[in-house]
Amino acid sequence: MTEQNKIPVGILLLTHGRLGEALLECASHVLGGELPEQVAILSAGQDEPVDEVAAKARQLVATLDQGGGVLVLTDLLGATPARVAARMIEPGKIEALSGVSLPMVLRAINYRHRLLPALVQKALLAGTECTVAMTAADAG
Repeated sequence: MTEQNKIPVGILLLTHGRLGEALLECASHVLGGELPEQVAILSAGQDEPVDEVAAKARQLVATLDQGGGVLVLTDLLGATPARVAARMIEPGKIEALSGVSLPMVLRAINYRHRLLPALVQKALLAGTECTVAMTAADAG
């Protein structure tokens, strides 16, 4: 099995408030306005029951999965979005990462034609490789 996949992995940003929207807006800006169709956002409302969030998430995942699987990116481990994502995990079909950041989103979009396990590793590395203590030299 190769790392490349003809069918792209779907990406679901399952976050609090408008974080998912903001991340995709920034990603669109960085990528020149182009975002793939297999990307969706689901915001978990503050008082929204977990079961309702889970039902919406399952619907979106079913739509996003065109055969390549789905990567769910959440913001805060232990909170409603992450708990919903964790319940949906089906290894090799639906995977989830917590601690979403703009580098993670960009890497997930750019590498969505990889097989799901490889995409998970790429996105996870973006979350760690792009978190650094800056110095004055970084000002360019």
